Amino acid sequence: MDENVQKSCWGVTVWTVLALGGALALLVLFNDVESAQQAVAIAG
Repeated sequence: MDENVQKSCWGVTVWTVLALGGALALLVLFNDVESAQQAVAIAG
């Protein structure tokens, strides 16, 4: 029974890390897109 609890705990940890990492990656991506658009607008 301890093994099942430990596995599910690690599963939750992995999913949480992946979700936060994905959200952070999207945030950085969208911030870069906005910065790129601003740079193009200034250059244009």
